[in-house]
Amino acid sequence: MKRFSFVALAAIALATSCSDETTVFSDTEDNISMEGKESVLENSIIYDDAGVLEINTTEGTFSKTSKTGEEMAGDYPLTLIARVDPPSFSGAENLTASHIDLDGDYAYVSYNTVEDGYAGGVDIIDVSDPNNPMVTSRLYYSNADINSIAYDNGYVYAAGGVDAEKSVKATANSFVVRIPASNGRLDVSGELVYGFQEGFTANDIKVSGSGVLVTSGKDGLLTSYNSADLSIQNDISFSDLRSVAHNSGTIAVLDASQGVSIMDKNFTVSKEIAINSNFGDNSKRTIDFSGDKLYVSEGSKGAGVYNMTSGDLVEYIPILLNPEGTETENIVTNAVAINEDVLLMANGGAGLCLSEEKDGQTNIIGVVDLDGSINYVASKGDYIFAASGKAGLQIVKLNRPDESLETRCSDLLYYAGSANLSVNQGETKAFTGSKYFSSINVNGALLLCGTWAVSKSSYINSDGLFEMNGSLYIGRNNNRKNITVNKDATLRIEGNLTVYGDIILNDGATLEFIGDSSVANVFGSVKKLGDAKVIGDFRDVRNKF
Repeated sequence: MKRFSFVALAAIALATSCSDETTVFSDTEDNISMEGKESVLENSIIYDDAGVLEINTTEGTFSKTSKTGEEMAGDYPLTLIARVDPPSFSGAENLTASHIDLDGDYAYVSYNTVEDGYAGGVDIIDVSDPNNPMVTSRLYYSNADINSIAYDNGYVYAAGGVDAEKSVKATANSFVVRIPASNGRLDVSGELVYGFQEGFTANDIKVSGSGVLVTSGKDGLLTSYNSADLSIQNDISFSDLRSVAHNSGTIAVLDASQGVSIMDKNFTVSKEIAINSNFGDNSKRTIDFSGDKLYVSEGSKGAGVYNMTSGDLVEYIPILLNPEGTETENIVTNAVAINEDVLLMANGGAGLCLSEEKDGQTNIIGVVDLDGSINYVASKGDYIFAASGKAGLQIVKLNRPDESLETRCSDLLYYAGSANLSVNQGETKAFTGSKYFSSINVNGALLLCGTWAVSKSSYINSDGLFEMNGSLYIGRNNNRKNITVNKDATLRIEGNLTVYGDIILNDGATLEFIGDSSVANVFGSVKKLGDAKVIGDFRDVRNKF
């Protein structure tokens, strides 16, 4: 019965369930298996495109230029840490990332298939070390899509779809399962608890203080389960459910046939926000809260922003990029995510759009240079996780400055100059902040405190001094750039230095690491010529020194 396409994203209900009741049973099926080979998990992390990310601008984006028209340094020094290849096993060679949940040092990722049949998976990814993300656990479902995932208090809750006509135990096509998980490891050695509900396939899940909330698509239900045993606490029917969100006791659901319904934990509806948008027949669209605003993915319209109290439309954030050769139906906002003052829009073939909210106004910064069709996005802390269909999951670091660095460098001015930072011979410059540069060229003395990303090769020329306290990223793994320290010049690092390219130390050059926790993460080579020297204590991530 499952025949649909989701622009390489999560499955959506297309028909009613065969059952009107939700049941719970415990079972460990043969169709569930764990990946036992550490080499498979290790090889799932791909660094081919890792490095500094450009943010592409177009008409309508917010970009800074000087009075002379020169491009100014950008405020978002983003880096692509790595990409995670989707799971693959016999009968499920084309899985796509469908949903992401973030908790502590771990990212929990679900996978489904948009093709014939049912197959899915779950990954847990450890991002505690930003230089070395690791897939610590991987589970395969050979007979079920996993469309959404949430972690809470030692358990992974996964929602998805199964063919009830072919399953001995399933009473409906929409299901939720509770899987024990601790320290980044899933445990299927015991019995797993399942629940089933009306609706063709479960497509979204959130864990709130009152229970586990699951939506099940067309002619489906919003159901609240007890998190301990998945017994039903409450449910309410809707015509075409796409997503659920909750915040401080308030629950919101997106019904594509009418708009957003806002309710309390007892499912008493307090407000309905009518939305007249084409959400697509078979596509998931997400919603997210931020203060008194509700952000809704509205397909080709972009993201709609609504006032939670009045229900009024505040603004539309449009899709500005229209890539040549991309089908119109693939240029749609599939998901939105809020991280402090940053708004992220997964715009399918139009990429990942980054905007910022400042003084009550939304400024579109640009489109992050990521490959693939961006179908889902989640962000928390210093990370962005973008699902790009069969290309897998992309892990992006925002590289926000450490607050302690801000304090230590509190007397310095914030940098607000050119994207090409140049210090002339005899000049001394010092700045704090968090910026993205095209290049750095030091002939005098430069001190940078904060977080900095540089897309092109950079140079510390003869007798020059470049001191950096914080984090510095140079180049990209598929477009490698170098940092060169010339004769009698010094590069002094207190913090993290990541180079997607070579460190070239010419005769007489000095690379000095200070402090007791500095890190060097070099993807190319370290080339020491003549009597060039490296001094100080540091962690050599890739053993290049």
